[in-house]
Amino acid sequence: MEKLLYPLWKRAGQPVDALRDELLALAPALMEAGARGLRLAVADSDVAAGADLRQAKLCPAADAMVSVWLNSAIYRQPLEALIAQHCDHFHAYLVTESAPLVHEQSLRQRMGGWTQVVFLRRPEKLPESEWLDIWQGSHTPIAIATQSTFAYRQNLVVRALSEGAPVIHAIVEESFPNAALDSPHAFYDASSDQELEAQLGRMIESCARFVDFECLNVQPMSDYLLS
Repeated sequence: MEKLLYPLWKRAGQPVDALRDELLALAPALMEAGARGLRLAVADSDVAAGADLRQAKLCPAADAMVSVWLNSAIYRQPLEALIAQHCDHFHAYLVTESAPLVHEQSLRQRMGGWTQVVFLRRPEKLPESEWLDIWQGSHTPIAIATQSTFAYRQNLVVRALSEGAPVIHAIVEESFPNAALDSPHAFYDASSDQELEAQLGRMIESCARFVDFECLNVQPMSDYLLS
């Protein structure tokens, strides 16, 4: 089983909520085309309050991301033909997934809260083995301890599957309660300004060890588990 991630961009003039509805309706066809599992994340009006969290330093911010599980990536073409009909363009990445925090989620319903989708590029100064050890080893418990995250998926990019895809080494999916969209205190699970400062400082210090802040995309999205 292989996991593919498809960040995608809406057509000109296409409302993002319309994109969401089209992709939700597309799920049965994607399953018929071979998908063994599906998830949709989309930057729709339900996450508009988190606009200040958005960053787009690697490439234009994606409007949505479809996660697809297939028996093999070599069978992806029929699914990509379907996805292409509902967006302006997309990129495809083959990834391996680690899930330090798992949240039980109802099928075909919007998950409570929201998901922060982050595209990362490994700093050139760090060998891959050291970067992975920091990110998935020592950083992961710090991220969980300093934020109100209730689901956490780390996708290590194996390779890009689409021509011209931006160089990305990891795609992170972190889910937070609704209040964290526009409240730093809720985001960092802090009950006071002093605790917020401490949690934020600890998180930034840890991220600085393995994140190139100038090569980073961050996008709040609604999250749907479709199969």
